[in-house]
Amino acid sequence: MLVSVTDFGSLWRHKFSGKENDPCRFSHGVFYNTTGIRVGTVIQQRPKIIGYARFHQCGGFNPLHPFRMVDRVFDCAEPCVWAGVNKLLFRRVLSKAERPDRFLVVIRPELSGRVRVGSHSWRSQDTWLISFSEWNEDQEAMLLMSVGSWLETELGRFFLVADQKRPWRAHLVLTGMVWK
Repeated sequence: MLVSVTDFGSLWRHKFSGKENDPCRFSHGVFYNTTGIRVGTVIQQRPKIIGYARFHQCGGFNPLHPFRMVDRVFDCAEPCVWAGVNKLLFRRVLSKAERPDRFLVVIRPELSGRVRVGSHSWRSQDTWLISFSEWNEDQEAMLLMSVGSWLETELGRFFLVADQKRPWRAHLVLTGMVWK
């Protein structure tokens, strides 16, 4: 499955080889991205739905410049649930952009309004929620979406629309507003 990254969650973790004498210890790192909420001066997970996007440094992911990976297409494993945790493995970044099957999308209330995860018809059937963090009025959700997929927030319905000239880029577009 090919997945293009539109954004990342706020929280990063990493793991390196436990062998201290391994000369490739740091070059074979694994990096986990998930949702997080700012609590005071610290980003914390505050999970309602636990999940991670996993990136391998040996697969072309650059942990020093993660936002250079935005709008890049990755070869990924199919999403899965293991031990009650949603997981999406990003195997390797493609050297040339291709039309992706799905997009990794992150939403926050300041841009899209609050989402009511779990409420009736809050997302299209082909949208997979990877991770969701919430605390007080703050939220962050990480989703795997196809072009044309939608989600509903307090502001209205957002559809994922791909760029016509660069189909590996996509963004959410508000199509119908909710008036209160």
